[in-house]
Amino acid sequence: MKILVIHNFHRKGSASGDDVVFRSETALLESHGHEVVRYSAANDEFDRAGLFGKLKITFGMLWSFKHAAAVRKLIREEKPDLVHVHTFFPLLSPSVLYAAKKCGCKVVATLHDTRFVCPAATSLCNGKLCNECADGHYFRMRKKHCFKGSGLQSFIVAAIFRYHRKRRSFYDQIDRYVCLNDEQMRLLTSAGFDEGKMVKKYNFVIDPLNQSAAGTPRTLPERFAVFYGRIGEEKGIRMLMQIFGEVTDVPLVVMGRGPLEDEFAEFAKERPNVHYLGFVEREECLYIVKQAEFVIFPSIWYEGCSMVEIEAESLGKPVIATDLGFSSEAIRHGENGLKVPLGDRDGFIEAIRTLWAKPETAAEMGRKARADYEEKYQPEENYRQLMEIYESTLNDNAR
Repeated sequence: MKILVIHNFHRKGSASGDDVVFRSETALLESHGHEVVRYSAANDEFDRAGLFGKLKITFGMLWSFKHAAAVRKLIREEKPDLVHVHTFFPLLSPSVLYAAKKCGCKVVATLHDTRFVCPAATSLCNGKLCNECADGHYFRMRKKHCFKGSGLQSFIVAAIFRYHRKRRSFYDQIDRYVCLNDEQMRLLTSAGFDEGKMVKKYNFVIDPLNQSAAGTPRTLPERFAVFYGRIGEEKGIRMLMQIFGEVTDVPLVVMGRGPLEDEFAEFAKERPNVHYLGFVEREECLYIVKQAEFVIFPSIWYEGCSMVEIEAESLGKPVIATDLGFSSEAIRHGENGLKVPLGDRDGFIEAIRTLWAKPETAAEMGRKARADYEEKYQPEENYRQLMEIYESTLNDNAR
């Protein structure tokens, strides 16, 4: 099978979840003998552009003639059996969906976030969960500065998504939605999306226990908990600071970068039990996670299918996570981890103290987490599901 896979990278070399999934899924398809044609753009293009270039790219977010033409040309030349779109916003724009459909291709789209319900993709407003825009009245975003804290940018994004909602771009130009959890499917259904087009498929990670793992010698505590990932509001960084403002006797190692990294670095300097390492290369990062007692994941948004949680399970580590999104169904409370209600600081503190005081309980949960990984999140099972999705989409002549 020949598949054209389309993706808008956050940045070149980005470790963001959708960027990682794009790379890993295309490599998985090729390893099974399929021909993969990649078409991508990266947001670095916007960063490098001058004022005129930025304006041009901004208008292109509504409809990119450049990328639509390039996709049509690529389809005519390569004649793929199917088109799989991961992320199209902001640079590629929904025009690539129309380009594929105009060429007669079936379109599969993986929904890595809640952007079809919330144009800001986070379903957050001032740090709180918000699904008001599911009704399509996006212009309230301008007043609330939902997109990057800017009223102007929020207005532009709202206008783009209002236009495409009226055109039914996301309803009619996609043949199959690959959703990452049940909650995401419920949100889409409530926003009027066709449940019959939805299928759930988790992400996967290559088994790190089958790979060489090495770490640079670091001065770390003998025992510690770990948080790693984006140092951003949606990942619960401020909740993490609240928790470890109280917990002073449990060492915490934190790895990652993001918009709140300076604020967190200042927080860590004042607390001897908090060790902030900044960005750590993936191999060493997993090596450190493997040494930890457990992983803390206080996310405050609808995680799609968290690579952090899957990686933690693959390393045999239990996760203490917010009972929301993917975590709600991935974690069986008391078996492979612990779930805490959204915003419950004291609940997190209690869960951390419980596992810290009972390492044998954490180890047993870790063994069950590893078994869960082996059952659900390995490459071969993911490949089987992906091929079922492709074949059912190609055979669905009613669409």
